[in-house]
Parts: sequence; C-alpha cells; structure tokens
Amino acid sequence: MIYEIAEKAKKAIENDCDSYEIYIDETKSIELDSRKEELNFSKEEIECGVGIRVIKDNKVGFAFTSNMEKIVETAKQSIENTKLNKVDENYTFAEVEKVPSVEKVYDKKFNDLSLEESIEFLKSTIDTALDSGCEVTGSGFSASEGRSLILNSNGVSIEDEGTGFGIGLSVTIQKDGQIATAYNSQSSRFFDLDGEKLATEVCDLAKSSLNTKPIETNDYNVVLDYYAATGLLQTFISAFNGENVMRGRSILKDKMGCEIANSNLSIIDNPLLEKGMLTAKCDGEGSVSQKTDLVKEGVLNSFIYDIYTANKAGVETTSNGLRGSYLTTPMISPTNLEFKFSEMKDLEEIDKGVLTTSVLGAHTANPISGDFSVEASNAFKIENGELTDPINKAMISGNIFEIMKNVEGLKSEIKQYGQFIIPKLLVHDLRVVGQNQ
Repeated sequence: MIYEIAEKAKKAIENDCDSYEIYIDETKSIELDSRKEELNFSKEEIECGVGIRVIKDNKVGFAFTSNMEKIVETAKQSIENTKLNKVDENYTFAEVEKVPSVEKVYDKKFNDLSLEESIEFLKSTIDTALDSGCEVTGSGFSASEGRSLILNSNGVSIEDEGTGFGIGLSVTIQKDGQIATAYNSQSSRFFDLDGEKLATEVCDLAKSSLNTKPIETNDYNVVLDYYAATGLLQTFISAFNGENVMRGRSILKDKMGCEIANSNLSIIDNPLLEKGMLTAKCDGEGSVSQKTDLVKEGVLNSFIYDIYTANKAGVETTSNGLRGSYLTTPMISPTNLEFKFSEMKDLEEIDKGVLTTSVLGAHTANPISGDFSVEASNAFKIENGELTDPINKAMISGNIFEIMKNVEGLKSEIKQYGQFIIPKLLVHDLRVVGQNQ
C-alpha cells in the first residue's frame, strides 16, 4: 500500500519541481492509561500519513496529509508552498548509499497482541503494586508497530519497520503520617517487559523513602540514578546539536579536539545499535544510519547534523535528521546515545555521598552555560559504601559541563531511558543544600 501511495505522489510532482522527497509513515498502536488503579483511557489505532518535501528554484516546500484520497492535492500544495520561502541553496536531499541492516527491532508478538491482553498486563502490574501495600496514582502501557518508506528524486528508496513497548507506574504510600511517592518505567523493542518486577521495585523505592532525615549542606559525591542522569544530560547533549553550534548557542562551539569529559568516557551516537529504541536503517530524510563518535576518551570528536545544517557548515550529515512523524520535517536529534566508561566505580568506594533517583526542574537548566539547580527526589545518604537514611527535601546545584569533566560510571546495569544508554553516574563535589524537616 505505501508504495502505491508513494507512486501516486511521485507522479503528481516529479515534473513540476527540481527535486522531491516522499515520506510515508504507518503506525498501529495500543495505548492504555489509568488514574489510580482504574483504567480510564484505552485506544487502539491505525494511522497512515504522507509528508512531501520539494525543492523548486532553490526554495523548499512541505505539505502533509492523512487522507489518502488527497495525495495529489497535497503534492501540489507542497509545490505551492515553495512560494512562501526564501531561496536557500543549502536544501538538498539524501543520495543513494548502501543501506545497513539492523537487528532486533521487530517483535512478531505485536501481531497477536490484543487490547484485552494489554489491559490484563497493565492490571497485573497494578495488582502487584496494590499487593505490596502501595496506592497506585497512575500507570500506562503502550505498544506500537511502525512502518515507514522514504524515497526521493535521487533514487533513495528505503523501507523500515520496528516495534516498541513501554510501561510506567507511579505509586504513593502513607505510614504513620509520612507520605512517599515513587515512579519508574520500562521500554523495549520486544514485549519482554516485566510489569510485576517494575511494580515491586517502585513500591520498594517508595517504602524506603519514608521517614526522611535532613542532610547537612555541603559538597558531596553524588550518584545520579538513571532518571536523574538523563534529566541533566539533556542539557549536555543539546550542545552537540550542529544548529546550536552554528548559531553560537553551544558552549562547545570552539572545543573540537579539546578534552570536555573524563578521559574514561566515550559517547557514541549509534542508530545501528541492536535492540536500540531509536535504531533504524536511515534517518528521517533517507541518510543511511551511521555511528558517530561524539566524544572519544573525553575528547570532543563530532557534532551531529542533518543534511541542511551540514551543508551550511560545509561538512557531511551524521544521519541525525529525525522525524517524529509524517507531520513534521526532519530536525536534528540524537539517536541511541551510548555512554561507555573504560573503568567503573563501585558504590562501596564512596565513604560519604548522596544518591538521587530523579531530579525535579532539570528543564530549567541554562542550555548555554549548563548551570542547574534541581530538587533531589527519592534521595538517600551514602555512608561507608551503603545506602542509609532517605533524605528530606534537598537541592542539588552545579554545572553540567563542569561535572562531565570528572564524571564516572558506577558499577550497575546498563539501561536505556529515552535516547540515553547509561549506567548510574557518579559525579564529584556537587553542592547539596539540605532543608530541615
């Protein structure tokens, strides 16, 4: 079906523009959401749409539709929309290259997964939390299958497919006048999620967060659990965006070849990663996927680019022109970001410190300077290599670019949360401001 749509769009535009790009996206999905322990939203949906970009007289135009009866009109509209834009010779489309293979991105179980089975899976997760003595404040489950086709006037024609599954759970617990909350999630390309394990871990975290104690204001070794780490790393990674670099909005703009992180750390943008949540044969504009070493042993090695920004910068695209769907044009974004440490520390090596499970307010970090001040959530004291008292409200402040210079990996499971594939992180000399009970 998607090839028929593409052919129809191609015939409508190929003689009226200089070059074209047709992107077709078909998604089947199941979404569930609960308020407290009761299911309050469920949706099973199939969506198909097409986005068409054209270049005419060095002007770009874009139009999209989900109405397959209006392919010709949409194609014509994309050409008409070129009149709204200025001449810009930096717009070009992907060239033909050998398409790489990707592994473990599709689970055939999706084809047999029913709405009823999905509801039962979420209900089982909720029941496990309730049996553990926690009150469920919210939960959700999603499953999706996506197929895409991108082709252009340069001869590019790449079809891709993949599945994704996710579950999230938030709970609260009350005991002796004390209240604690906790949240966690799992995601995978395969329906191998363990909802009962998730519920048990979330409830255990909530229970262990009761009876908090104040902490003295000081500089500490701070362990950032996965959510806390990803919250702060968003600001760090935005500095690798080629557009931010060109516009002077990146502190790293003049740091190529300089040491910007611990020499034990290398960071790879890897859209070819087996089972990666953002793994694909190509990006959203048909540039075949490639690994990019952003940081090699602490040294800045590369920024990330889409075709347009790469042309402006006089470099090659890094295949990071990603799309959210057919509704949008490509935008620079990382894929699977692997944080690899050559050495890892053990929790037992920390005499005095703090572990924080997540942070509140990471979005308020200064995107250029990297300064941040966030509230620690589900935080614990570390004493003589062990987690001890849960901490009453505390603020953590620092600078993400400074702390990356001596960040270390903590011996722990490597997990993917969003774009980040990381262990727990250990950062040194972060300011922790305690608050009294």
